[in-house]
Amino acid sequence: MSGKKTNAGRFFEDYRLGDVIIHASPRTVKMGERALYHALYPARHALYSSDIFAQDCGLPFSPLDDLVAFHVVFGKTVPDVSLNAVANLGYAEGRWLCPVWPGDTLRAQSTVIGVKENSNGQSGVVYVRTVGLNQHDEAVLEYVRWVMVKKRDFGAAASVAVVPALAKVVEPSALVIPQGLDFSRYNFALAGEPHRMRDYAVGEVIDHVDGVTIEEAEHMLATRLWQNTAKVHFDATQRADGKRLIYGGHVISLARALSFNGLANAQMLAALNAGAHANPCFADDTVRAWSEVLEMAELDAPGVGAIRLRLVATRGAAGDLRGADGKYLPEVLLDLDYWAFIPV
Repeated sequence: MSGKKTNAGRFFEDYRLGDVIIHASPRTVKMGERALYHALYPARHALYSSDIFAQDCGLPFSPLDDLVAFHVVFGKTVPDVSLNAVANLGYAEGRWLCPVWPGDTLRAQSTVIGVKENSNGQSGVVYVRTVGLNQHDEAVLEYVRWVMVKKRDFGAAASVAVVPALAKVVEPSALVIPQGLDFSRYNFALAGEPHRMRDYAVGEVIDHVDGVTIEEAEHMLATRLWQNTAKVHFDATQRADGKRLIYGGHVISLARALSFNGLANAQMLAALNAGAHANPCFADDTVRAWSEVLEMAELDAPGVGAIRLRLVATRGAAGDLRGADGKYLPEVLLDLDYWAFIPV
C-alpha cells in the first residue's frame, strides 16, 4: 500500500530558520460561526452579540468574536506546525489588527523564527510567527507561538540553535484600534455592568465565580469546528492514559467567556502578550476563571482605554497560581496575559 500521497506532518528536523509556510484550506466565516461559538462557550459580551450595540460603539455592525479569528487561524497552522507536537509552550507579540466580519475569508501563513533542539535529542522547540489574512490581503491577526515537536530521527544532526528575542508586553502605543471605535456613547446597562476602566485598580483580583464542566462532545465539536487536526485532541490512542487532551484554545475561550462576570466591559481583545497552558485539561474537568489587573492605558480614540489582564483558568480557587517552588499549581490550566479595549 502506497503512503506517498499522505502527509505524516513535519518533525523537528524538517524546520529551517526563515521558512515561510503557506497553510492550506482558507475558511469563509459567517453567522453560523458565531452561533456555534456562542453554543460552545457562555459568551455574552454585547459588542459581539448585537449589531445595534456595535453601531452605537462606532462600528458598522457586530464583528465576529476575536477568538473566532484566533481559532480559525490557529487551526490552519496545526497540520504544518504542531501535528507532531509534544506540547504548545507559549505565545507572545500577538495583536488583533482588524475586526473579522461575517463573510470574510481567512487564511494563514507562518514564518519559522527560531529552532532549538532539546538536550534529550528526541525533540526540539520551534518558534513561528503566524499572520492571519482576509480576502483583501489585510492582516487581521498576528502572533508568535513556540511548540515542542518530536524528532523523526533521533540521530539527525541538530540545527544551530536560534531563540528569538520576544517582547514581554505589547506596548499600548502598538495596539491597533478598530476604525471608528467610539465608547463615548457606551450603554452600560445593555452591556451588563457599570464598571469603567477607572473603576479597576492595578493588582486587583477578580473572581469570575462561575464554572463550566467540559464535556467530551463539546470539545470534540470545537476541535473539528476549528479544523484542528492535532492528534492528541481527537485520537484517544495517542496517550497512554487513553484520554483526549482538550485543545488549549477551548480553555482560552471558556475562561474569556467566564470573565464576563466582572469584566463585561472589556469588550474587544487587542493583544496577546504571553500565555502558557500550565497543565493538561481533560473532559469532566470543571473550569473556573479569575483575572488580575496588571496595567491600564488611555488611548487615542473617544472614550476608549486599554486594560491589561492576567486571565487564569483553573480547577482550583481564585488567586492561586504558583506553589512555594515557583511552579504552577497542578490545578492551574491557563495563564494568559492580554490587553482589551474598555470604556474609560
